[in-house]
Formats: sequence, C-alpha cells, structure tokens
Amino acid sequence: MDPQTVLQRAVEAHVRLVRFLYCDNGGIIRGKATHINGLVRRMAEGIGQTLAMQAFASIDALAAVEGMGPVGEFRLVPDPTTFVILPYAPNSAMMLCDMLTLERQPWAACPRTFLKRMVATAAQMGMVMQAAVEHEFYLARATPTGYESFDRSLCYSSVGFDASARIIDDVIAALERQGLQVEQFMPELGPGQQELSIHHADALRAADNALLVRETVRGVAQQHGVIASFAAKPFLDQAGNGAHIHCSLWGAPGAAHAGYNLLFDPRGRGGISQMGFHFIGGVLAHLPALVALTCASPNSYRRLLPHFWSSAYTAYGFDNREGAIRIPSAFWGREAESTNLEFKPADHSGNPYLALGGLLAAGLDGIRRQLDPGEPVDLDPGNLSDTERARRGITRLPTSLDAALDALQADTVLTAALGPLLTSAYVAVKRLESRYFADKPPEEEARQHFCKY
Repeated sequence: MDPQTVLQRAVEAHVRLVRFLYCDNGGIIRGKATHINGLVRRMAEGIGQTLAMQAFASIDALAAVEGMGPVGEFRLVPDPTTFVILPYAPNSAMMLCDMLTLERQPWAACPRTFLKRMVATAAQMGMVMQAAVEHEFYLARATPTGYESFDRSLCYSSVGFDASARIIDDVIAALERQGLQVEQFMPELGPGQQELSIHHADALRAADNALLVRETVRGVAQQHGVIASFAAKPFLDQAGNGAHIHCSLWGAPGAAHAGYNLLFDPRGRGGISQMGFHFIGGVLAHLPALVALTCASPNSYRRLLPHFWSSAYTAYGFDNREGAIRIPSAFWGREAESTNLEFKPADHSGNPYLALGGLLAAGLDGIRRQLDPGEPVDLDPGNLSDTERARRGITRLPTSLDAALDALQADTVLTAALGPLLTSAYVAVKRLESRYFADKPPEEEARQHFCKY
C-alpha cells in the first residue's frame, strides 16, 4: 500500500495514533507513535530513534557498544504492507519498521534488514523459505506474590477449551481482522497454557506475523483482565513455552523447480530430498550457536532440558519430538505441499527476524557444503549412552545463555551473516542480561521474564 492508501484506511477507522514498532536485540517489541495528522510525512521521513536503542537490554539498561551511546540516531521507517488496525486498542493502528541511517540506507544493526539479506541470499540460490510459528503462551492472573495460572485444565482437555473460549475467540477474531489465518488452537500441557498456530508465509512475513500474534494475544488478554505470557519458563514447575518454527524451501520464481517444494522428494528417505538433508546438516552443525538467537534469554535454558520434549541435543528424526529438528509426517494427499521441518529449540525471547535469519543462514551453509546430518534418531537421544551419542555426533545443546553466546561468537558463518555491528550489539545486550540475572534466584528470574514476553 502507498502512504495515501494507508492514510485513507486509518481515517475510515477513526485512528488517532499509529504505532511504529520494531523488535530489539533483547526480544522486546518497542516503538513510537505518530498522530494521524503527520502519518504520510512520517511514513516518508521516519521517526527518529537514538542509536543506543539497539544496545538497550530487556532490563532497560544500556550495554556498552561502541557508537551506540547518546550521540546519533537512526530512523524507524515503516513497511506499509504491515499496516493493521488494532482491534484491541481504541483508535490505534500499527506498522512494523525497518531501521535506516540518516543517509537513507539500511542500518547494519537492523534485525529486519538482516532477515531481508538472508532472504535475498536464498533467492540467489534459487529458493524461497516459507515459515510459520507455533505460539505457546500462558494465561494468568497477577497475585500479591506473583502470578497464578488462569485455569487448572489438563493437556488438550475439553475443560481447557471451555475455560479460555471467550478469550481465545476474541484473539482469533482480532487476528483475522488483521489478515492472519489461524490454523490450529489447543489447550497445552501446563495449566492455563495455550497453543496457537498461524498459516505459513514467506520468511519476512512469518517474522512480522510472530510479532503481530504476541501483540494481539497480550492486548486481547488484557481486555479480559488476564495476562498472557510468552516467556520461555514463566512457571518453574510447569511446561515451558516454545515458539517452534516450521519451515520449507520452495523454488524461487524464475528458478529451476519454481514453485516446487525443494524439501520433498517422493523417492527420498521419508519423502525428504537430498537438499533437505543438507539443510538439516547445516542447522545441526550451527545449532549450539544458533540457539543464542532462538533461545535468547537466561530463562530459556530452564526449558531446554532432556526428556521434556523441548529438544536438548543436536539430533533430528522423523516425528521425534525430542529432536532439535523434527520431520513431521506429511498430510495424506498433500505430501508435496505439506512436507516441512520443525525447529524446536526456539522461544519468544528471541527476535523472530534474527531467529529466522539465523536458521536460514545455517541451513543454506549446509546446502552449499552438502553437509550430512547423519542418521535420524528414532528414540529420545537423552536415553542414549554418552558413548553412543558421541558415535552419532550428537552433542548437548548449551545449558546457559552465556555458553550459547560463546558458541555464537566462535561461529564464523553466523557472525558473518549477522555482520560485525549487529553481532557486537546483540552479544553485548545478551551478556548484560546474563550478568544481571546471574545472582538472582530462579523465582526472581521467572517473575521478571513473565511480563516482558
């Protein structure tokens, strides 16, 4: 949409404020808003934001990053195609933004621009990534001492459907009004835990959608007097919240096999192509570093435990929900269309642009180098002996954010993809968050993460 069309839609909906939003290195959705009177002008010139905001951590403290202090600014320039009226906020709308320099060039520290670069790299190789996220979250109420679950229902139980029916119906209606197609919903394992999946889209739109879902669920929940938490482990004694990424690779327009699912081969093992196995090989090779982007908070590593179906090892398998990568069964009659990979070690503390961009960079490296992922695992890898895991090349994922950041800094493929400025800013922000929580008890860590994500 052009700016005048956006303005017309905003006027017709009686919008007063339009939020210019982005997701920062701490995984927090932030932004500023313009009054509708200045909307067209602001869409062209952006809204100024200090460079320091990309060194701002989720604890609202500034990490030490050269060039990201009190001097200088970038501009938040919205993507008009992301414009939506917010059903849960009166007279409000929003757009998601890119970060541009004052010279009107993409800023090297912009996560959305990073994903765009990875999408362009894939296009040069003749492929397009499609992706979707499984959104897990808890509905809860605040208490004088913390938070309590919204209900006590069991996993997938009809009681859970009934308990949250009014809230979830309003959530789905709000998502539909913003153009998002809901695929499935279910009450999940934890009491008060929900899971919502959205229809797949190209990688950039999938990341945008992840932010839209977070904003919408939290906004609608607030209208009902409850809190929605996407934190990785909001309740230490209950199931964690994941943001499993389902992805597939398709032939790009004009390329060989245009419009064809490149992961699918009816003659391949389990219907997976050789390219698909190479993609898996790349993800597994970079996985210890990749989780620094996809499991991006200290709280994340309380979720990534063996035997908890959250994935704790560099393993993959067919319908193996303990694998870091699960190859789901294709749907009958839609095998070519529905073949995809599920990446499990991801949660909503990760910036979705960094998560999807990192996943794509790792997988493309596997395709370039034709990496062999080894044999699929058909049991819980945590039940294998250390010797057997070593023989199969299966290693434990990092058990802390610091360990994951060490792996990221040592991974030349991912750091080259991110670029030096985004790498240094991201690592500095995450090191600051890790230091802040290092001497905090687990209960305080969980409490502080609860409302941030």
